[in-house]
Amino acid sequence: MSVLRLGVSLQPRWPVEDGTAVLRAASQAEQLGFDHVAVGNRLLDSGFGLDTDPLVLLSAVAGATTRLRLLTSVLVAPYYPALVLANQAATLDVVSGGRLILGVGTGWNPDEFEAVGVPSRERGARTDDHLAAARALWTNRPADFEGPFTTLRAARLGVPPVTRGGPPVWVGGHSDAALRRALRFGDGWYGTGVDAADLADVRRRLRELAETEERADRLTLASAVFLTPPGIPAVVPPPGQPLGGLAPTAATVVDALGKLAESGLAVCTLWLPVAADHVERAMQWIASAVMPQLG
Repeated sequence: MSVLRLGVSLQPRWPVEDGTAVLRAASQAEQLGFDHVAVGNRLLDSGFGLDTDPLVLLSAVAGATTRLRLLTSVLVAPYYPALVLANQAATLDVVSGGRLILGVGTGWNPDEFEAVGVPSRERGARTDDHLAAARALWTNRPADFEGPFTTLRAARLGVPPVTRGGPPVWVGGHSDAALRRALRFGDGWYGTGVDAADLADVRRRLRELAETEERADRLTLASAVFLTPPGIPAVVPPPGQPLGGLAPTAATVVDALGKLAESGLAVCTLWLPVAADHVERAMQWIASAVMPQLG
């Protein structure tokens, strides 16, 4: 079986009265051998869990860990002016010692777009503009850039990233537009709730949309999947097909992950729809029953 790097989402609704609970969970994830932790991007209450700014929370996680990679899963690029996005991501890249992976998407929530004053119809164009401008700022000092929403003239980013060319960018989404964006701006593609057949289809479409197969094949393929470990109740319905079936066992989860790895998945984020006080037990089950069988 190909080696598959497993991470865990820090998405449960952590108790507000204990703001360090999420940091303890991240520290435990590192101790248990997970590859990364992931944090989503919501500005308004979603009802699904932790609704924070991912760059702020992951900065705190960076200080509580030493090895764990830090994934925004995903950051909504149109919410952030390009210069702000580039500088915040570079700052986290520096303070974490190059552990940031910038997972980005165009967003979808009309209420949030209205609240931040960004027309939702512009979300794709703004994402392209912001990613291109950020890349220019990360790679050139000074940087010049002219886009539909961003203009830079001999701009020097406040803090240059420690990762050459900036943190790796994984572009989320399953549409052709998202795949084209991954090919144009990304170091990886990031999906949601995929199975082996879905992943094979994404690989085929990437190759069809790319100028060359080599361009498509250089992308890291990663995805979030939804897992409720046995014996632990879900507190929200998983927003996609459950990994290992409706009644998962270690065997069915390992089998499903093995098929994903064989289809080309390199990194998998486990999204756990469980209560915050069950996250520790869920991670321990994954680390003891699943991870040793993944190679």
